[in-house]
Amino acid sequence: MIRVQAMPFDPGGELNTFTASVAGAGAVMSFTGLVRDVSGGLSEMEIEHYPGMTEKALGAIRADAMGRWDLADAMIIHRFGALAANEVIMMVATASRHRKDAFEAADFLMDYLKSRAPFWKKEVTKDGADWVAAKDSDEDALTRW
Repeated sequence: MIRVQAMPFDPGGELNTFTASVAGAGAVMSFTGLVRDVSGGLSEMEIEHYPGMTEKALGAIRADAMGRWDLADAMIIHRFGALAANEVIMMVATASRHRKDAFEAADFLMDYLKSRAPFWKKEVTKDGADWVAAKDSDEDALTRW
């Protein structure tokens, strides 16, 4: 399952629904990302994307994870629009028969979402707005996969 949406979502409810749908799984791993206020003065984080292209890219990342690990399912939810500090921005969940596959697949999804998913982020503060630049450490994380 992949969703790209402006509306907030309840990570606990999403996890419960996902977990209920993966009969036979012995492990479910989830990660929920929040908007960080790195500068201490964030008014909002603006997230942009291209509808259609974004879902296709997320689908490819999910399909790659499903092919690399023995997963019952994988879920990606990512928000766009204007978000405040501490709001839920995204979530991934993976389910497998064994925890190692669930952990590794979720880690893989996070690394690829951070570096390859077509989202553009702009931090808006009282001093102005700046696009968030890609980090070398995020790119470096991809080398282990």
